[in-house]
Amino acid sequence: MVVQVNQPTRHYSKTMEGSQQKVEANVLLLGAESVGKSALTVRFLTRRFIGEYGDIESIYSHTDRVEGREISFNIWDSLCPQNGEVEGHISDRQLQWADGFILVYSICDRASFNVVRQQVQRIQQAKSKSPGAHPIIIVGNKRDLQHRRTVSSEEGRLLALSTDCGFFEISVAETYHEVQLVFHELLDLIREARALKKGAAGIKGIVRSMSAVFGRKRTE
Repeated sequence: MVVQVNQPTRHYSKTMEGSQQKVEANVLLLGAESVGKSALTVRFLTRRFIGEYGDIESIYSHTDRVEGREISFNIWDSLCPQNGEVEGHISDRQLQWADGFILVYSICDRASFNVVRQQVQRIQQAKSKSPGAHPIIIVGNKRDLQHRRTVSSEEGRLLALSTDCGFFEISVAETYHEVQLVFHELLDLIREARALKKGAAGIKGIVRSMSAVFGRKRTE
């Protein structure tokens, strides 16, 4: 079962496949240490589960096919610094680069849940200065370790609802399908955000054109 609450290369690529455009999306993974960020990434890229990773920050490129369309995911698997300063976990460069965010915590580690809560606030405060939606999905990982749970599913859902984020509670170790759902849901949210931004830009252009026309008439 998947628990879900619905809700710089940044634009459509000019590469055409048949009559369809290739879509490119930049995804930033955030969260505390040892919550499964790298395992989540590698599971999506290879369908394999690998549980142990070193301290390596990487950006991966992966092409997937969603509803018959070719999608290019650029996935930044970020490191969590050791200095304990949560705001430092997200650089301005990362914020500018990302089209969407996946924030991962472990259901067995309440401190990691608190890190995600603070990172959501950091992203939303930074992005409030720029127009358009900035999709975030919160992921509670390690659902297979119920006997060690310290964060309830309800707490995860409430955080997502209160901050207008998507939410999944999954086990990266158990299944690839749940991981795929997370990335595909974020892709849908990124597409919706781009469509809204494009529509808003079009409306502003119409308003400017009308203002210019009426301005000329008043001066004639």
